[in-house]
Amino acid sequence: MDADTVSESPRQMRIEADETERRRLAGRFALKAVERLSADVRLARRAGIIHAEGAVDADVVQSCVVTDEPLPAHIDAPFSVRFVPDAYVVSPDEELELSAEDCDTLPLEGGRIDLGELAAETLALALDPFPRSASADTALEEAGLGNEADAGPFAALRALKEQMQKKG
Repeated sequence: MDADTVSESPRQMRIEADETERRRLAGRFALKAVERLSADVRLARRAGIIHAEGAVDADVVQSCVVTDEPLPAHIDAPFSVRFVPDAYVVSPDEELELSAEDCDTLPLEGGRIDLGELAAETLALALDPFPRSASADTALEEAGLGNEADAGPFAALRALKEQMQKKG
């Protein structure tokens, strides 16, 4: 979308990913499927900066990190992003401190706003990074790997505590 078409009057729009786009996103984010992806977006220009607010609504199928079982998931993720002209962008060599507001600031690329990419990135951030099925612990135990309670730093502390209790 051309950034010059965004005015101070709020503009509401809805975008939806087609089958080809959903298939590409599934590959990009290592998902079994993206069954549906849409975003409701409200655009408005304030003081020369374009503000995009809205939410991504999607149905995806992730893979269990232990069993590779398909795990359907519903995503409903809000976003609030500012698109700033290139003049606002800092050079890579310049050091700066970021506020919380700056973290959701993107540069306008060639005077255009890619709402599809905004929706895709919002989806990616909302995905469970380690999806686990109900049978994940059982699968780990059957493989002789134990479960999460038997691993990691807390398991080591528990073992140390048990050793000390036996001695004392």
